[in-house]
Amino acid sequence: MIKPTSGSATVLGQRVRLGSREPWAGVGYLVETPHAYPELTVQENLEVARRLHPGTPRQAVNQVIERLGLGASARRRAGVLSLGNLQRLGLAKALLHHPRLILLDEPANGLDPAGIVDIRELLLELTRQEGMTVFMSSHILAEVARLANRIGIIHAGRLIREMDEAGLEHARHRRLMLRARDIEQARQVLSAAGYPSESLADGRLALNHSAALDRPDDIASLLVEAGTPPTELLVEQEGLEDYFLRLVGVNGDKNENPL
Repeated sequence: MIKPTSGSATVLGQRVRLGSREPWAGVGYLVETPHAYPELTVQENLEVARRLHPGTPRQAVNQVIERLGLGASARRRAGVLSLGNLQRLGLAKALLHHPRLILLDEPANGLDPAGIVDIRELLLELTRQEGMTVFMSSHILAEVARLANRIGIIHAGRLIREMDEAGLEHARHRRLMLRARDIEQARQVLSAAGYPSESLADGRLALNHSAALDRPDDIASLLVEAGTPPTELLVEQEGLEDYFLRLVGVNGDKNENPL
């Protein structure tokens, strides 16, 4: 819709050109705010959307209503829907014509926890069972981590990092978290054995030693034999949100060498 200043783009293998209808027949979208005709019912809004996609059968309206859990609201006017149901209507319109690619901006916006789980399961079903590609933008990084198999991180309007699941797994920091009844004695035992640790404010020790991360059972055995067995021992991986903050810098300045 906007004339590019430079460069080009392809969608579903086809070059995007100003005024061209291709390849949009195979694309569904929900961008920012879900819009609907407020005086029309949910069913009528979907019928309007269906007619904008020639070849979409009439039964597709009822099918997508059922799939998005909109049955109880089908005859209600869009103008009186809750934000969550309006979001579901927006998703229904995006999926109505069975697109090959769906573009979503904050798809969980306005949904209650149960609704977020429903949409998450729907998107996983679309990608894993139906082969649809979902291109999603979201600030809810926990949801991104649960859904995405390829992640791009945008900061200050620039794409600063892109990686697949394996790359993200490698990039996120890990540390071994430990708690014991005598935490100071445990720290001394670990230090004497060549495992330096950091004391945290919550009373736990954090170890970044690669051998400790690979064999936490050896750390447990060491402490048990020294008479200070651990009461908590787990390998904790950096969350996507923490990785993002480390990547861009806490104060917003990008860390050029975050890894």
